[in-house]
Amino acid sequence: MENKRKHLDFIQDTIKRMAGNSFLLRGWSITLIIATVTLASHSGDPKYLFISLFIVFLFWFLDSYYLSQERKFRCLYDDVRKKDESNIDFSMRPPKDHCDKCNWYSSMKSPVFMIFYGLVALSILLILMFRYLDMTITLK
Repeated sequence: MENKRKHLDFIQDTIKRMAGNSFLLRGWSITLIIATVTLASHSGDPKYLFISLFIVFLFWFLDSYYLSQERKFRCLYDDVRKKDESNIDFSMRPPKDHCDKCNWYSSMKSPVFMIFYGLVALSILLILMFRYLDMTITLK
């Protein structure tokens, strides 16, 4: 039983690292987005808003990657949990036939990411739209 418990601890540590990376990515994304939006408001140059929009999607993709990896290791954890003690091989390779939610695209559509990154992207797009409309109205 000790081998099984140790293997599950290894997998759990990996899952914790993936979750920690995801948390750090969200913190860095907000920091960089606020910095570029602030820079855009002070300089009046809308290119910084496009840069912040790029940052949103970049971090959304990275965060989705870590979530997909976390889900794969959760499937591995579940597989090891079901194994007998004699079949424990300490493999850290997730199973090939993992669940449908373990791919990158379905991780991007996670409700947490849709709310977090989607609302931030929508806010930046609205700022861009109002800034552009404001500039066209003043030109007339």
